[in-house]
Amino acid sequence: MNPKLFIGLQYLVPQHALSRAAGWLASSETPFIKNTFIKWFAKRYNVDMSLAQQENPLEYRSFNDFFTRALKPDARPLDTNPHSLVWPADGAVSQLGKIVNGRIFQAKGQDYSAAELLGGDEQLAAEFADGEFATVYLSPRDYHRVHMPYGGKLRSMISVPGELFSVNTVTAENVPRLFSRNERVVAIFDTDIGPMALVLVGAMIVAGIETVWDGVVAPFASREIATSHYPYQNIQLEKGAEMGRFKLGSTAIVLFAKDKMRWDNRYQAGSPTKMGELMGTAN
Repeated sequence: MNPKLFIGLQYLVPQHALSRAAGWLASSETPFIKNTFIKWFAKRYNVDMSLAQQENPLEYRSFNDFFTRALKPDARPLDTNPHSLVWPADGAVSQLGKIVNGRIFQAKGQDYSAAELLGGDEQLAAEFADGEFATVYLSPRDYHRVHMPYGGKLRSMISVPGELFSVNTVTAENVPRLFSRNERVVAIFDTDIGPMALVLVGAMIVAGIETVWDGVVAPFASREIATSHYPYQNIQLEKGAEMGRFKLGSTAIVLFAKDKMRWDNRYQAGSPTKMGELMGTAN
């Protein structure tokens, strides 16, 4: 499809209604619906079920269960160096590098503010001034659970309603402020190298976002930004632990404070990622 037409259609279609309808289908446990959907998807995207704990795709209760399937324990070995940071998800690097003047690079000619990404909180964004960011795009065939790049304690979660544009390369290059205007969940962790933000960005036909501490958090009941604080729950997650998952594919963005980490030099825009592999080293 012509890129301009593809982008234009996304401004016109009822993004939320379409996504919620897809969510209804994806959660159906009716055998005909879920099996038809699963068989088409597995064939269309050449899904490797040999890595899954349950290798038979038709044994899953719904398409959502199939899509968010657990992997075998040895499928994603975790880098065990105590100073390492690891990729939070399978996918590909969309962009990574420095947060410059409070802005995050999206694509050539496109960027957005860290404050807007984090729900408009300028004080929170200041904690990441001149820090580092990485954006990971999860394609439909990827493993869709998101894990901790580094161990930390959950400080807060910000639920940010927004639009639901697709998040592929074409939209990243053509939709201004794509990741800071789409619906998203922002999790802030305190670690021994300072604050770490992990942002789960929704997209067209993403039926929902879950976290391990609150379950399903998106779609949101309200169109207002909401912040939850966790001062007393002591929610500690170790490096490599699952922190959330997408019901259909999207993007995860991780932020670190200034001078707290350095990237492994193997990675650049377009590089494939595997959850648990070395992403960088803590300072």
